[in-house]
Amino acid sequence: MSLHSFGLEPLSCHAWNKDRTQIAVSPNNNVVNIYEKKDKDWVKIHELTEHSGRITGIDWAPVSNRIVTCASDRNAYVWTQKDGTWKPTLVLVRINRAATCVKWSPLENKFALGSGARLISVCYFEKENDWWLSKHIKKSIRSTVLSLDWHPNNILLAAGSADLHCRVFSTYIKDIEDRPGPTAWGAKMPFGELLLEHKDCGGWVHSVSFSPSGDQLAWVAHNSSITVIDAAQGKEVTQLTTDLLPLLSVLFVNPTEIVAAGHGCCPYQFSYKGPNALEFVKKLDIPKQTSKGSLSAMQHFRNLDKKATDEDDNELGTLHQNSIMQLCVVSGEKAKVEKYSSVGLDGAMVIWNFKH
Repeated sequence: MSLHSFGLEPLSCHAWNKDRTQIAVSPNNNVVNIYEKKDKDWVKIHELTEHSGRITGIDWAPVSNRIVTCASDRNAYVWTQKDGTWKPTLVLVRINRAATCVKWSPLENKFALGSGARLISVCYFEKENDWWLSKHIKKSIRSTVLSLDWHPNNILLAAGSADLHCRVFSTYIKDIEDRPGPTAWGAKMPFGELLLEHKDCGGWVHSVSFSPSGDQLAWVAHNSSITVIDAAQGKEVTQLTTDLLPLLSVLFVNPTEIVAAGHGCCPYQFSYKGPNALEFVKKLDIPKQTSKGSLSAMQHFRNLDKKATDEDDNELGTLHQNSIMQLCVVSGEKAKVEKYSSVGLDGAMVIWNFKH
C-alpha cells in the first residue's frame, strides 16, 4: 500500500482515469484538481473550475474519457478533453436542491445523479439537439439520495437515501438502448420501475454496491450496519450490525468478499457466503508500531506546556488520520479487485492491495 497526501484540505471524492496514471480529486471546495503520476510524485496538471458550489461527486468514464462532476450549486458538467484542455458541457439536470452523487453507467451512454431534491436524474446525450438531457425518477423517495451504484446490465440502478431506505430502479431509456432481458431483480423494466424497496435500513444509507454478477446488493448505513440482499435467493436480506464506527463506503472486491470503510479511518473486510452468512473478517490496516523512545526532559516539559500531557503522540494507529470518505477500484476487474484506493478527511489518498 502507498500513501500520498494532497495537502491539508479534506478530500471529499476522487476518480481515476482508465490506465490509472491520473487522478481527479476535489479538496472539499468548488474545484476539481487532476494530478498525474510522475515517478513517485503526483503533479497537478489541470484544474476544472466551473462550479460555484462544493463538489460532491466526480466520476471518470474509462472508455470515452469523459469526466462528470456535480456540486451543491445544483449543476452537473460533462468534461471532454480537446487539445489538452478540459471543456465543460452543462447538463440539464432540472433539480432545485444540491446534487449529492454521480455515477457513469457501465456502457457510458448515460449517468445517474442523486440530489437533495428527493429524486434521481438519469442523464443521456441527445444527438439531435447536441445536449445532455435528464429523466427523473421520483417514485417513493422521501429524502436526499446519498449514494448510487449501477448493475452490470446498464439498466438497474441502486440508490441509498437519507429516508433510511435502499431501492433498486430501472433506468431503461428506449431512445438510446435495446430492451433489457429479465434479471433476478425482476422482468418488467419500464423507466422508473421500482424493483426493490428495503424499508428501515437503521440509518442513512451512505453507500451501495452491486456484486460483480449483479445478483447481490450491499449497503452500509449510519447505524454501523452492513447489509446484503440476495436477489438470487429470493431477495433474502442479511444484516450485520458491527461495533465499529459508521461505515461510509462499501465495495465488492470479488463475488464473496466486501471491503467497507468510514469513520473508523481504516478499511474492514467482510465476507458474504449466502443468506445469514455475512461476517466480519478483519481490519485491513496494519497498525503503526510506535517506538516509545526516552523523552528528553526538555521535550517532556514542552509537551506538558503545549498539550497538557507528557505523552508524545496524538496520531491514530491507522494510515488515514481521519474518516475515509470514498473507496474506488484501482486495478483488477470487479470480480477480482487487486488494488483499491481510499480518500479521507485528512487530505490523504491510500492505495491498498487486496489479497484473495
